Amino acid sequence: MNYTFDFKAVIESWDYLLQGAWLTVQLSIGAMVLGLIVAILCALGKTSGPKPVRWVINAYIEVVRNTPFLVQIFLIFFGLPTMGVRLSPDLAALIAMVVNVGAYATEIIRAGIESIQKGQIEAGLALGLKPLQVFRYIVIKPALRTVYPALTSQFILLMLSSSVVSAISADELTSVANNIQSQTFRSFEIYIVVTGIYLALAMMFSALFAGIYKLAFAYDTDRR
Repeated sequence: MNYTFDFKAVIESWDYLLQGAWLTVQLSIGAMVLGLIVAILCALGKTSGPKPVRWVINAYIEVVRNTPFLVQIFLIFFGLPTMGVRLSPDLAALIAMVVNVGAYATEIIRAGIESIQKGQIEAGLALGLKPLQVFRYIVIKPALRTVYPALTSQFILLMLSSSVVSAISADELTSVANNIQSQTFRSFEIYIVVTGIYLALAMMFSALFAGIYKLAFAYDTDRR
């Protein structure tokens, strides 16, 4: 094996790679926030909504969880234009990511909501809390605290799966790497650096989620 490593192409394209990594971060955070909202609403509808609403939500979850993410992206980016809806690659990627993570997170949050004992809800209502206050303080926060590790793992998986949106030319990290590789033919050097960037992003999100947990859910044991 006489292969000579040459990272010159990577160094020369570093700014381009950082731009791709930044778009990956933007898409991931946007999809996480919007996907969480979708998941909370769907989980609420699935646990306490009328039957027609539950049927629609169940259908949404089953379709998304039993079809490839790539097909979902193609459906949104290539399918919607036939109905007169044209989206940019980045917007189509964001919508696909929200739709995908929303379905998976719905089941995670639903499990957390169902872990709350009915007696706690009845006690909140008996104390005069409004249904929205009961949901906010008695149901959703403890539920999110219970499922937080599973939810954050799903979000990190979403960030890693964002590489698939390169198939529709969204200028995220993998798409940028593919463009650089096609111009320089330094495949190993490009993709080993991209692997390191994804690893760094995953660790960054893990640290961010750990910080959010301490701020939002962890109890201050020193005050007990």
